[in-house]
Amino acid sequence: MGARTKARKRALDVLFEAEQRGENAGDVLTRRLLDSGRETPLPDYSAELVRGVVSRWGELNALITDASPDWPLKRMPAVDRNLLRIGAWELLFNADVSVAVAIDEAVELARDLSTDDSPRFVNGVLGRIAREAPALGSVPAEDVED
Repeated sequence: MGARTKARKRALDVLFEAEQRGENAGDVLTRRLLDSGRETPLPDYSAELVRGVVSRWGELNALITDASPDWPLKRMPAVDRNLLRIGAWELLFNADVSVAVAIDEAVELARDLSTDDSPRFVNGVLGRIAREAPALGSVPAEDVED
């Protein structure tokens, strides 16, 4: 598992923990950065992902909701919901990550950590967000595959 893949997994852990405890993800991140416990310190990219997701929380949730009209956020498995937030943030707000990599990484984490149907679901939602992103002015059209 590559360094960025591990960082994505650790960011997912923070977002998932915050949701399960009913806490603010930024507060959980701060606590993890101050005291990693038995785990290795949180990678910088994990913190960047969590901060990015938290800073665009409402916008990301709206985009995910629009891209999955038959599945409200609250009906999605918590892992999928948070993977979609991370993947959508990378697609739209991190120019260092290609569309294909953002989607592939989210799909692989869904395959490892969620339900049997999750990889296909995550791929579909993020693919739809990526296709619509040029209209939002976030992703160059040439980076989106048909």
